[in-house]
Amino acid sequence: MKKMKVNVGGLDRILRIIIGFVLIGLMLQGVIGVWGWLGLVVMATGLFSFCPAYRLLGINTCKTDLR
Repeated sequence: MKKMKVNVGGLDRILRIIIGFVLIGLMLQGVIGVWGWLGLVVMATGLFSFCPAYRLLGINTCKTDLR
């Protein structure tokens, strides 16, 4: 089993968590439709500090190399 390597750093991580909460909140209030559930994915990538898309694109916003 491959271990996930951290590739989402500080500010990126905080913004993902906040944006995730906002998207879910807007969906629950009926402002946006089911697209708000994408907030769960955005929030999860922030909480786990790992983004599969970043890995595919070779992007790493984490300053330290935590492997």
